[in-house]
Amino acid sequence: MSSQRRLNRVLQELTPPPPSIGILQLGDISYDVPESQTPSRLPHFKEPPLDTGDALNLENLHFMLQKYLLGQDVFLLSQPGPYARRLAMTFCSMINSEYEYIALHRDVGETELKQGREIRAGGNLVYVDSAAVRAVKNGRVLIIEGIEKAERGIMPVLNNLLENREMNLDDGTHILHPHRYALLDQAADPTSSKTFIPAHKNFRVIAIAAPVPPYTGYPLDPPFRSRFQARFVDPVGALLALTSPATTKSPSAFAEEVSTKLRELILSTQYASESRNSLDAVAKSALPAFPQTALVKLRQLMTMFPPQAPLTSGQLSRLLLTLHPVLMHAPFHAWAMLSNRTEQVGLGELGAVQVSSGADIGLLGYQATGINRVDATTASVVFEGPQAKVSVNVPAGPKDLLAFPFNGNQDFFPTERFLGLLTCFLQAHALGWDISYIPPALPSTASCSTSTLVKVFGDVLGYDSDAVHMYKELGGRELLMRRKIEDGGATSWEPSPLIEGAWKGRLVHLSGLDVIGLTAGSLARLTQDRESELWESKRIVSFLAEGEEAAHAELSKTHPSFRVISTASKSTLLKDWLSDEHANMFLPIPSQPMDHAEESAIIQQTGCEPSILQTLLAFAEKYRQGMSTENVLKNRKLGTRSLIRIARRLVKFPSDVDLHALISRSLLAEFLPATERMSLDSLLEDCGILRKVDLFHPSPVVENGGLLFPASNDQTRTIDSTFIPLFDSAQDPEGVASHVPYMDHFYDNSVQSASMRDLAIDFEVLGEHLVLLGNQGVGKNKLIDRLCQLLRRPREYIQLHRDTTVNQLMFQTSLEGGVIKHTDSPLLRAVALGRVIIIDEADKAPDHVVAIFRSLAGQSELTLADGRRVRKTKEREGDIPIHPNFRLILLANRPGYPFLGNHFLQVLGDNFSCHSVSNPDLESERRLLAQLAPELDEDIIRRLVGAFHDLRKGYDDGSLTYPYSLRELIALVRHMRAYPNDSLDDTLRNVFDFDVYKQDTIDKLADILQHHGLQVKHVGIDAARENAKKKVLDMKFEPKNTDLDKPKRGKEDPNNQPHEGGNTFSGGTGGRDTAGMGGRGGYMRMFKGHDIKQVSDKLKNEVSDEVKEQAREMARQELARRLEELNMNAAEAKGYTALLTAVQSHIAPLHDLLEHLAAKEEERVWIKRQTDGELDDSRLTEGLTGEATVYKRRGMAKPEIGRPQIKPKRIRFVFDVSGSMYRFQYDGRLQRSLETAVMLMESFNHLQRKDKFVWDMYGHSGDSPEIPLVKIDQPTSEVSQRWAVAEKMNLITQYAFAGDYTVEAIEKAAVEVSKFDGDDYFVIAISDANFSRYGITADELQRAMNRHPKVNTALICIGEGAEAAWIPKRFPGRGFRVENTADIPKVLRSILSTMVDRICSLGLDLANVGCEIAARHRHRQTPKQALRSSDAAALVHTVTVLWLPASLSLSPSPYYLFYPLLPRSDL
Repeated sequence: MSSQRRLNRVLQELTPPPPSIGILQLGDISYDVPESQTPSRLPHFKEPPLDTGDALNLENLHFMLQKYLLGQDVFLLSQPGPYARRLAMTFCSMINSEYEYIALHRDVGETELKQGREIRAGGNLVYVDSAAVRAVKNGRVLIIEGIEKAERGIMPVLNNLLENREMNLDDGTHILHPHRYALLDQAADPTSSKTFIPAHKNFRVIAIAAPVPPYTGYPLDPPFRSRFQARFVDPVGALLALTSPATTKSPSAFAEEVSTKLRELILSTQYASESRNSLDAVAKSALPAFPQTALVKLRQLMTMFPPQAPLTSGQLSRLLLTLHPVLMHAPFHAWAMLSNRTEQVGLGELGAVQVSSGADIGLLGYQATGINRVDATTASVVFEGPQAKVSVNVPAGPKDLLAFPFNGNQDFFPTERFLGLLTCFLQAHALGWDISYIPPALPSTASCSTSTLVKVFGDVLGYDSDAVHMYKELGGRELLMRRKIEDGGATSWEPSPLIEGAWKGRLVHLSGLDVIGLTAGSLARLTQDRESELWESKRIVSFLAEGEEAAHAELSKTHPSFRVISTASKSTLLKDWLSDEHANMFLPIPSQPMDHAEESAIIQQTGCEPSILQTLLAFAEKYRQGMSTENVLKNRKLGTRSLIRIARRLVKFPSDVDLHALISRSLLAEFLPATERMSLDSLLEDCGILRKVDLFHPSPVVENGGLLFPASNDQTRTIDSTFIPLFDSAQDPEGVASHVPYMDHFYDNSVQSASMRDLAIDFEVLGEHLVLLGNQGVGKNKLIDRLCQLLRRPREYIQLHRDTTVNQLMFQTSLEGGVIKHTDSPLLRAVALGRVIIIDEADKAPDHVVAIFRSLAGQSELTLADGRRVRKTKEREGDIPIHPNFRLILLANRPGYPFLGNHFLQVLGDNFSCHSVSNPDLESERRLLAQLAPELDEDIIRRLVGAFHDLRKGYDDGSLTYPYSLRELIALVRHMRAYPNDSLDDTLRNVFDFDVYKQDTIDKLADILQHHGLQVKHVGIDAARENAKKKVLDMKFEPKNTDLDKPKRGKEDPNNQPHEGGNTFSGGTGGRDTAGMGGRGGYMRMFKGHDIKQVSDKLKNEVSDEVKEQAREMARQELARRLEELNMNAAEAKGYTALLTAVQSHIAPLHDLLEHLAAKEEERVWIKRQTDGELDDSRLTEGLTGEATVYKRRGMAKPEIGRPQIKPKRIRFVFDVSGSMYRFQYDGRLQRSLETAVMLMESFNHLQRKDKFVWDMYGHSGDSPEIPLVKIDQPTSEVSQRWAVAEKMNLITQYAFAGDYTVEAIEKAAVEVSKFDGDDYFVIAISDANFSRYGITADELQRAMNRHPKVNTALICIGEGAEAAWIPKRFPGRGFRVENTADIPKVLRSILSTMVDRICSLGLDLANVGCEIAARHRHRQTPKQALRSSDAAALVHTVTVLWLPASLSLSPSPYYLFYPLLPRSDL
């Protein structure tokens, strides 16, 4: 050892340890507690987070102290909740250790774990240590929470630090183990003291994670796991430990009784949810365990708001959902099980969540009755219960309080329901909790007053409020802080609105918290402990001693008035975000939608005629009852805001009372599938809402300073003229001069004039924002541009695409002189100047990008990435007030196939007025084209219009795959006008050459053209070849030798040289006897890719009859040989060809749809924080500081944590092959079934991505419920195999005995399908069963179709089965009557397309769709009432599981139509 090294060792040993502040004695361990060198890094709590007198806490602290003294790191495994973090904080407080904290989330990278980069004044780059590096350098405890949320590639960054206490840092320094550092010879290398830094001997790590499974997250990396000593935290012990010490205030005797019983229920539920052996695992309780904070909330509620006897069932239900909100999306039997338990412990059964009395909405029956100011930061709230009155001092804001109880006219309606929900908010606030307002589990309801409740809550308490609208790109760090660049180019950080609100005591509304998923968990410490780590060692804490904040600049204190309210966007399923972690962060308040009376009273304020209003509400109620979880995420809801919009329109324009048109427009009925459109029409008819004849609408004219839409009328009704004032150019002279669209031609027609009138009324008179949807080429852009031109309205324009980001919608980013500058986007210009902003291709952008328009249109709010806010009025410096003339207009293609855009309508909610833009009607289209080309013959225009009208009908009925639009027709007419000498054949090629290889489309086109008298000789590929022939009409070929021998194949030329004439080689051209092209006398055609030389007809006619007969015989022999290769004879080939031809038009669109869906699942997205790729404009600041992960690349998106990888869709088709199919085949049922089977086999066998769908086909007859036709492992890849299946189906029907196994076939299919490891499961059955004859009841059929909750079933009834009128009513969306057997292929294709498209496009996991039924019964009736309505006789209860009889159907109809004829039976 060198002398220098020995000297260092001596000096190190002589360095005195930090002074001691005392000796800690914990069990058998004594520890000399050192004094802190940096007191600001100690835990700051008024008292320890956990009770150190609790036995569980002491046991855990003892273990942690053991590991600390051994120099080992600790891994705490705990259910989601604050206990583990508070345990770590208590430990640090107990040993007086400084600590650093890291909350992991999906966006954490190497920078957050090692060193960040900052640019200081003068352009100097500095490295800033992360929390982990600060901890290892200074000997602190590093607390890492949320290990299960970090991707596995991130945590290995810390592996060497954990194992060897070593780490290489970005600034060129290296952290070494203290023992290795002591061995360095600093005399030999003087720079080593600067390059190498010793890890402090007191550095320790406490990692915290939820066990995976059962909780969602990433599994632990084995090397990372091996470096820790594990400690599992007993969930029951944690529940109890968080409630100690017990409160000193004694609640009432009844409150004590209720509290004790609920405490026992919560603890027993935890025990029941745990599986300890294989038998318990099978019988594991379906009732999920309560969140970790459930007992704490229960104790606080019972103490502050002691319940009064008796506790009603409704109050009990809302209390339990507040403590355990996960029950809102749990299966119904979990809710029934809980009700059974509450009855057993003597609390009574659970009631409906939707209570009728406002007094029952308030927690434990209390109602807020008064609020008064106490001092500048405090208010007194008075709560009155049935027999008690409670007054509580609560934090308040600095503004004047809105008088409560409310008096006078308000801009809201303080109904009993509203006051009850406001009471819940005030109770949660009084308890010191942040609030989460949980939307209904029902997919479609009346308004829940979300925005109004948040606003009024802030007003009655005088809060200065701030709204933060979430979007998916928002990272965990951006929730707390954001980068900024100073004028000199230096980088720094500034607080987010959330942290600024915490400092200043504001009410912060986190709108749409559900869209950021598990990233929201990074806020748990702030919501639970009022603490958070900020930038560059800054920390916000809940408690500071007097003068401590001034002494420690890096510390700041959370204002006691600070509160957070989170709400959901309702665009994601509850089960995808409402977890235990969320429940622990907030006090959840279950929402309560308006009932019929309240909704009616609110809409009546518009002045709508009562009779019309009642009709509208009756329809809305039936429509909402028919919505299910799957279709509501893809189609329009009918919320209260939509009904108000319709009512306002009717009041403003009483002559235009057409409820059918207004409702259809709001629901975008034009774009519904045919079967669903029929159901909607039936529902409208049942409600007495009938369709009215469309009127002719004259063209609008500009006169007298406005735009006049003339009156329209016929014999039955009159629509008055409408006058819309022109835009005042003085309000935006620059915009009028340069941003008003100019169109030098626009061809007026009735349909588009009517659309312009509706659009003008909505966005000019009613002040609505608009969504225009339609097929391509129908004139969406031209329509709105023409309207803006007539009104002289300035407009801005943005076109979205797949790569559009939220930042791009807000700013245009540039880098000038090393300083990033943001220029306001067209959107912000339109907001500030009051212009119309057109957002084109809205369906092509990601949903989370389009989501920002929801808050902008609904609440006139938007939070910008640079900290500025868009608000109705300017409240603070930097706010951008929305100009009253600002309007948003979104343009998009229709939803669904073939456009396959994003289903953005679910994100927008009811905040936009929706309009469908369609092609003009026949007469309007004819007039438009006549204006465009007046010199064209009117007859040819009429015929073309009729042909295109029929082409669109073909698209609507599914026989064509492309929606031909007005754009194509206009292009044809322009060509015909410019080049009148071109034939119609040539002109049509401009549009239809896209389809030359789609023979079914070409055949359909030929039929339509012929039907309309358009004489076209050739279409498709024949037209292209005919056109080529016209250009070489002067070319002829006459062979020298014209002698004929006899037909023969000819020799094969190995070099494939072109042969013209001659009589030797096959595949030549212009020959005599050999197989080839363009010759004479050969027995077969053979093309080898050479130019074709056609002999004259004269030479062809010289061929003798003998030679012709020889050629025919050889052709027959060749065909027979080919059929033998296919294992088919001529009759079989003819039979299969007949089956195939009948369904050819259905195969192509079904095949296209399945291919598109497979491709859509593999659609790539932007993956951010990459080290190479394209520069990410949202991370330019990080790029300036030198970070590497500032790029983005296209790639496959990783599934969200807890979501399964994409797996195949499992499908089984079940065909009826009973004797009745053969007996009654005169109506075509057997033939149509065979054709349908061929359609399916052809479609699935020609898929390029066969791995996306795993399918098979079985039959059922009177002999057996399970007859294999096509097995998974025996694909029908050959034509002969597909024919064999059809022949087998035919033969079985000939020999099957009488009987019916429809019910058993569906049950068996569901069981077999569910065994497969797939994403989604489908069973589609066809039956001609006479249900009454075979005694098959609706209940039996329903039990079979609901046999397995994750399998989605559909039944097509034909023949006698189609006579059962109750089928579609009992099984709306899943049961179909097909009276015309020719429609079987069409109906089955429609069902398959709708089912698979709905699932693939949304990625839904329907295994849990049973939660919808639970929601329906929780909201409408008690569990006991629901169970009585089924066939179940009783519930058999054991200690851990509630067994339900198989006869009780618990899952909803997965493919329930949007608009059923009757409300469905859920059980």
